[in-house]
Amino acid sequence: MLNLRPWQQEALTKSVRWLVEDGRDRHFLINAAPGAGKTIGASVIAKTLIDMGLVDRVVVIAPRVEVVNQWTRDFKTVTGRFMGKIAGSETQIEYDVAATWAAVEGLQDAFQAVCRSDRTMVICDEHHHAAVEAAWGNSANSAFAEARYVLILTGTPIRSDKKNSVWLAYDDEGAIDHPEEGTYTLTYGEAVDLGYCRPATFHRHEGKFNVDLEDGQHVVVSSKQKAELTPELKRIPGLQRALNFYKLACAPQYDADGKTPRVDGYQGTMVDWGASKLNDLRYRMPNAGGLVIAPNIIMAEYMVALIERIEGETPTIVHSNMANPEHKIEGFRHTEKRWIVSVGMISEGVDIPRLRVLIYLPSALTELSFRQAIGRVVRNVGEDDDTRAYVVMPSFDILENYARSVEDEMSVAARKEAAPPKAKVCPVCTTEAALGAKECAVCGHEFPQSAPRFKPCSACDGLNVMSAKICQHCGASFAAEFTLTLDEALRAGAIVRGMDIDEDDVREGEAMAHGFRKDAIASGDAKLVDMIRKLPEETWGKLKKIMDSN
Repeated sequence: MLNLRPWQQEALTKSVRWLVEDGRDRHFLINAAPGAGKTIGASVIAKTLIDMGLVDRVVVIAPRVEVVNQWTRDFKTVTGRFMGKIAGSETQIEYDVAATWAAVEGLQDAFQAVCRSDRTMVICDEHHHAAVEAAWGNSANSAFAEARYVLILTGTPIRSDKKNSVWLAYDDEGAIDHPEEGTYTLTYGEAVDLGYCRPATFHRHEGKFNVDLEDGQHVVVSSKQKAELTPELKRIPGLQRALNFYKLACAPQYDADGKTPRVDGYQGTMVDWGASKLNDLRYRMPNAGGLVIAPNIIMAEYMVALIERIEGETPTIVHSNMANPEHKIEGFRHTEKRWIVSVGMISEGVDIPRLRVLIYLPSALTELSFRQAIGRVVRNVGEDDDTRAYVVMPSFDILENYARSVEDEMSVAARKEAAPPKAKVCPVCTTEAALGAKECAVCGHEFPQSAPRFKPCSACDGLNVMSAKICQHCGASFAAEFTLTLDEALRAGAIVRGMDIDEDDVREGEAMAHGFRKDAIASGDAKLVDMIRKLPEETWGKLKKIMDSN
C-alpha cells in the first residue's frame, strides 16, 4: 500500500470531485513546487480513475527523455501497469505511453486515434512548454482535443516570455485564472514547512573584476559597479557589452599557462564554497552530491577541470552533444560521486534526490529556469532528512531578486541557517557517530578522512573556514578581486553586428566556415555566395542551431 503525503491525498480527493463528481471541466491543474512529488501524486490520480472504470489509456507528456524514463518507472510502481516510451514514428497506441513534448507533433495522428477509440487520460508534465500559438502548444491542442481527462502539472506555471499555455485561462495581469475548485496549489514555502522539500540557502558570491586593457589602462567591474570606459575604449567593438559582470563570471579563468584553471579565480572560489558545504552535508547525508549548471559546453568542460584540480575527483559531465547523456545521469544517480556538471540536461523534472549543492551559472537568466534549477537540490529523501540545500550564484541583481522571491515564500524558521553538524551518519548502518570518529562503532565502517580546509586572511594571516565572508580575527572582508586581461574578458563569446553569440556557437561557426564557404562556391549559386559573404562566420553556429531545431 502506497503511503501518500497529505497534499497528494488532498489533490486526489479534489481532482476526483472536479473531474468525476462535478464533471464541470475535463482539466485539473496541480501547481506544486518542484520536488514536492507531483509524479507520484498524478500516477495515483490516474490509478484511481482506472480502478473506477473511467479510464482505459494513460498518455504522459514530459519535457525530456530522462523525465520520460522516470515517469515510466514511477507509473508502473504506483499502478502496476506497463508504460512504454514512444518517439515520433508510432502509428497505433495499444498501451499506456510516455513521450516528450518535442515528439507530440509527429504523434498527432496516433494520439488523436487513441483519444477517439479509448477513454484516455492525458498527463501534461511541465505544462508551460505548451504555449498557445506555438508549435508544441498547437500540437498538443490538436492531438488531445478528444481526451476524456487532462491532468496539468506544473511547478513554474508562468512562462518566461509571458505567453499563455493551452487549456488554461489567464486574467488581465497574466496570472492563471483556472477555477479554484479545479486547482490544487502547493507553494515551495508550504512544501518546506510540511517537510516535503528541504529549505534552501542562497550564497550570493561576490567579486570584483579588474580588467587590464591596452596601454596600462584598466577598468573595474562588479555586480554593483558597471565598467566606465573612456571615449577611446568605447570604440573597441563589443567591449562595453563584454565588460558585464555576469559575462565575466561565466568566462573561464586560467593560470599564466593559459590552460590550467585558476583555483583562486572567481569560479574557483565558488567551487571552494560549494565544496565546503558539500563536506558538511556529507556528515548527515553521506552520498550528498553537487550540481553545476553551466552556460555552455566550453564552460562546463572548464568547470570539470577546475573541480578535478580542487577536489581530485573528475565530475560527471552531461550535455546534448554527447552520446547517451541519460545513461550518465542514471549512473550518477546511483553512485556516490560528488559532482555532476550539466548544460541544459539536469533541469525541470530530473530527479536526483541526493543533490544538495547547486553552483548556478546558467545561460538563461529567467525566474522559471531559476526555480526549476532549485528544484533539483531540494528533494526530501525521507523523514530523517535534516539537510539544507545550498545555491551558490553570482551576486547579480537579477538572480538576487529571484532568490528573494523564493526566500519570501519560506517561513522565518525555514530561512534560519542550520547549525554546523554535531555528528555524522554511517552510510552502511545509519548509526550516528562523533564527527572525529574514524570508524562506526556498530558495523566497523571506516569513515573517509578529509583534512579541514581553511583560507588565510590577507590582512592578518588568520585562518578562516572557506565559507567565511569576513575574517573572524580582524573583520576584513573576503570579497575577492580578480584580475583579467582583455583577451580573457572577451572569451565569453562574441558580439557581431549587434548580436550576442555564445562562445560555443562562435567556435562551431569558425569550424564550419571553410567547408561551408567551399561548398557554396562549388554550387555556382551566386546569391548563396553573396549571402554567406555578408553573414559573419561567427554567427553560423547559431544559425545551424536554429535550423536544427526546426
